[in-house]
Amino acid sequence: MDMSWIQVFVLTVSECVAPAGKTVCQQQEFELTFLTEADCAVAREQLIELKEASESVIINADATRCVATARQRESFSSLAAVNAASAGRDDYQPPSREQVQADFLETAHQERLGVVPECEEGRDVYPCRKGSIIIEEPASNTVEIWRQDSN
Repeated sequence: MDMSWIQVFVLTVSECVAPAGKTVCQQQEFELTFLTEADCAVAREQLIELKEASESVIINADATRCVATARQRESFSSLAAVNAASAGRDDYQPPSREQVQADFLETAHQERLGVVPECEEGRDVYPCRKGSIIIEEPASNTVEIWRQDSN
């Protein structure tokens, strides 16, 4: 086990909470950590919507933001090393097989890369590949013009 730095996204939520029956709110901030920017953005939108529905919370949407940062974490060389280090813990659940397996689109792309020939300069044979990019047959040069008739 080593220590490494990983990128995370921190959602800072800025809100002012009023206790029941009070007209003055108390400002507070809290942070949540996410592994992807998309997850952070979704959580931000959902929290803003949820808290704005409350009668006792005022959310500062401008100060509620997702920021990329890094955290130092333990890193393991393999899934087996993670499972061995976490054996016997009540709060550990090994990843499901679906999480461990490669995405089927990535697998299909890699398989197709193996059968598509390399692109050659001046030779129009499609599909072909340049590195890990597959180039399909270029679109025709015809342009369709659509117009709405006004009556």
